[in-house]
Amino acid sequence: MSGWETVIGLEIHAQLATKSKIFSGSATAYGAPPNAQANLVDLGYPGVLPVLNAEAVRMAVKFGLAMGARIATHSVFARKNYFYPDLPKGYQISQYELPIVAHGSLEILLEDGSAKRIGVTRAHLEEDAGKSLHEGLPGFTGIDLNRAGTPLLEIVSEPDMRSAKEAVAYMKKVHTLVRYLEICDGNMQEGSFRCDANVSVRKAGAEKFGTRAEIKNINSFRFVERAINYEVERQIELIESGGKVVQETRLYDPDKGETRSMRSKEEANDYRYFPDPDLLPVELDAAFIDEVRKSLPELPDQKASRFARDYGLSAYDAGVLTASRELSVYYEDVVRAVPHEAKLSANWVNGELAAALNKENLEITASRVPAERLAGLVARISDQTISGKIAKEVFESMWADGASADQVIESKGLRQITDTSAIEKVIDDVLAKNPGQLADYRSGKDKLFGFFVGQVMKATGGKANPAQLNQLLKKKLGS
Repeated sequence: MSGWETVIGLEIHAQLATKSKIFSGSATAYGAPPNAQANLVDLGYPGVLPVLNAEAVRMAVKFGLAMGARIATHSVFARKNYFYPDLPKGYQISQYELPIVAHGSLEILLEDGSAKRIGVTRAHLEEDAGKSLHEGLPGFTGIDLNRAGTPLLEIVSEPDMRSAKEAVAYMKKVHTLVRYLEICDGNMQEGSFRCDANVSVRKAGAEKFGTRAEIKNINSFRFVERAINYEVERQIELIESGGKVVQETRLYDPDKGETRSMRSKEEANDYRYFPDPDLLPVELDAAFIDEVRKSLPELPDQKASRFARDYGLSAYDAGVLTASRELSVYYEDVVRAVPHEAKLSANWVNGELAAALNKENLEITASRVPAERLAGLVARISDQTISGKIAKEVFESMWADGASADQVIESKGLRQITDTSAIEKVIDDVLAKNPGQLADYRSGKDKLFGFFVGQVMKATGGKANPAQLNQLLKKKLGS
């Protein structure tokens, strides 16, 4: 890939968390039997008229304000014409020339810790299409129109990303934002959050973009990275072997780890866009926009800055803890109980707790150790009742049994030994039993210090206070 530059733009489709569809009163709940949530409007019956869902408009404006975009006081719905079995009207209602949100940006953190601003061209409202089903229908295709008319916010970036990792970072940033705003549940497995990736390559230093391919409907961060990397390699190999990249739509096959051609890429004129005659333009006044602005929560970047400032956290730790609204709430619940241990609390939330959640594929809201109980564990480390090493054993029991830190410590006799005379006695016994190692240490083999620490810890069942042990041991060995 040396000598080549990758150019990536993403079109993210976020399903808005309204209770009904964008132009009808049908429900949007996931998992209903096929066609159980499709009324005459969704089915495209002649003579039916769409009615715009005001809550979908409110959510789109909320997103636009959160990323500092321009909110259009006048926007228009258009008909995007194409024929497909799961599109009963023969057109999709979308926005084209006059979208509701335009010209915003989001900042992402790169691997080296630097920040990069990604432009957002537009975010427009549209309805989703239905779904074609093939499984269990040999020789047939089933059509499920439950999704037809589901409200989507399509978020179109500028082609500002230069690697698959940047694309994933941007997609995660959007994912975090829509969940903070509570306008989308972000469930990628259910199709609530997915993206199309526009990928091209050009010679390093060239100004003109290469021919792009669009990879459709990718529904996981891991697949986005893999699909883009494969497509970049495919295009470079094609060009270097004398071929030409054609503008087309491709699908990513996660089983084979490759993209494959789906159809030639349509241009806007192929869709014959024109204003939908059944829908009036959307007119928003300043009072409505101000009302939505007042409803904005503390946003992820604002929260991360506050965490770093108020709790003395690194930018990395603050970013991890604010990656989801629920995680940030959990962390602050812990800190509220042990305000003097903000950094130690962050280490435990980002460390042992995160590992336990990942192991069982659980969200923070399903944690087996509630925030107040993790705070109890942090408090026992802070007051030196237990060491950090013993705390890991305590946490494992808390996770498995649902007990509090104090219950585990008492039932297992894990209270740390902080009695100086008791620790000195164990040190004396260890030194007496290991005269050879003691002589070697005093002759200059300093590395044996760790041996003596290990022996004392073994003798005390790991309960000796590490700081006190080190201090007393150094004193004894030097005497």
